[in-house]
Amino acid sequence: MKRIVIVGATSGIGLEVAKLCIREGWLVGAAGRREEALAELKALAPEQVVTQAIDITRDDAPECLSRLVGKLGGMDIYLHSSGIGSRNIELKPDIEISTLRTNGEGFVRMVTAAFAYFRDNGGGHLAVISSIAGTRGLGSAPAYSATKRMQNTYIDALAQLAHMEGYAIRFTDIRPGFVATPLLKHGDHYPMLMQVPKVARRILTVLKTERRRVVIDRRYAVFVAVWKLIPEWLWERLKIRTKA
Repeated sequence: MKRIVIVGATSGIGLEVAKLCIREGWLVGAAGRREEALAELKALAPEQVVTQAIDITRDDAPECLSRLVGKLGGMDIYLHSSGIGSRNIELKPDIEISTLRTNGEGFVRMVTAAFAYFRDNGGGHLAVISSIAGTRGLGSAPAYSATKRMQNTYIDALAQLAHMEGYAIRFTDIRPGFVATPLLKHGDHYPMLMQVPKVARRILTVLKTERRRVVIDRRYAVFVAVWKLIPEWLWERLKIRTKA
């Protein structure tokens, strides 16, 4: 029976993955900011789910994670599914800075805490949900695409560190395309929009097989491959817009 901690389990992809893990018979440690949503998730399977309110932008978040792991009786898998993103062509500073705090500072705060737990407890599986947005800088969402690229690079660096130091930690960087979650307020304007249940099922498969890096789904894998081939001078002239 696996013990998985999901940070960002109160909505969207994190919530759906949590429900799938419950169906698999796993023990689930669910974390998020909204206590009411956590209570609703726990009510689905009280004997399998423990919860802890965590705001990843707060300094006490690692302590809260430690409490959650204690309630769960240990942690085999850590899944980071917490993040925010906004279209911000006006470059409103509050939006950009808030994105940096959550997707940058909050991300580092939590994955380093998970890394430390696995380092001190014989290893484990550290997985994060980043995005294909980290492939190239998107002019419609600068902070979002920049922080997702940072997440990709950070996990690469942690994987190298674990190998250097001989820690038995496995890493998975999960990069979905556009998904119909609350992050996309008007999802009908996004190309090849995927539904949450399908993405969650794919993520569960990835967690079971412990893939190092995966783009969800195959259409987006082709999409990303093409993006990477576009020269910088041409990329900067492309009018890639997502409607608000």
